[in-house]
Amino acid sequence: MTTAKALITIFGYGPTGAATVDRLRARGQHVRVVQRKRPANLPAGVAFVPCDVMDAQSVLRAMTGAEQAVVSIGVEYSGKVWKQVWPKAMANFLAAAEATNIRVVHIDNMYMYGPHDSRPIHEDAPLTSYGRKPAVRSQVTRMWMKAAREGRVKWAALRPPDFYGPGVNNAHIGETGLGLIAQGKSAMLILQPDQPHDFAYVPDIARAAVSLLDAPDDAFNQAWHVPCAPTRTPRQLLQMGADSIGQKLKLMAMPTLMLRTVGLFSPFLRECIEMRFTWDRPYRVNATKFARRFWSDATPFEVGIPATAQAFRAAAPAPTKESRGHTPASTAAL
Repeated sequence: MTTAKALITIFGYGPTGAATVDRLRARGQHVRVVQRKRPANLPAGVAFVPCDVMDAQSVLRAMTGAEQAVVSIGVEYSGKVWKQVWPKAMANFLAAAEATNIRVVHIDNMYMYGPHDSRPIHEDAPLTSYGRKPAVRSQVTRMWMKAAREGRVKWAALRPPDFYGPGVNNAHIGETGLGLIAQGKSAMLILQPDQPHDFAYVPDIARAAVSLLDAPDDAFNQAWHVPCAPTRTPRQLLQMGADSIGQKLKLMAMPTLMLRTVGLFSPFLRECIEMRFTWDRPYRVNATKFARRFWSDATPFEVGIPATAQAFRAAAPAPTKESRGHTPASTAAL
């Protein structure tokens, strides 16, 4: 459990890392942010230490002196890069956690489950060998599970599905969804817009991470799913966001066959192809385990979606004549 003034190291200052820092600071917790470069938006008074997760000594220095750590790093969205980076980074995290005897909350994802049927996904679902990125996540999951079984670490894996929130650009309904709607443009999806799909609100992910930091040791050496608001479709959420800022919903979605063609020219979209199992069928998460132990009152979409849309509207550039009514040629209207 976290003591009132104990130091907590946060690896990575993306949306979930930043939200976790904000929540901890709000209660007076000492935090230290570590990543390669100092974040431009790091609040004054927050300690920063440069760290390369591929360097074992660098990771050890970042954990030394802390009572607990949160791992919330992002890696280039490439199966090749993940295979090179994640196993080495995980080995370094585990070695440092063992050497310093600190507890780690890892803000993970759900790729390791691989293709599934339409039923909600449980934490005890089998690990997959499918694809490149899902297989890598299975590999590193087995690494921390082995270390936990051997009593070498105290590790908690916190698994949200796709996420959203103010300031979250790289998300299915982020910059190319609500962000474009805020500019009066057509939202662009690779998701099937009418498939039920769970989304976690980033402040809720941070709340869940802090719940684990505050929990006794018996909450560690296992995985937990983040509670989400009741399942909606992407279309329903984008409509909600458009309504909240007085915009008409215009929606474009890329058919899977076209995704394969466009992927020949776009490395990012090419990487998305193997992940189509997360959007070509209902994608729902069972978070009953977490709800029974901690809390279940996830932020309603009626609160989170308008807040996100309004944040995008506040950050949107002034529209130009050329930008009005732009329709990407590589998408199909829905």
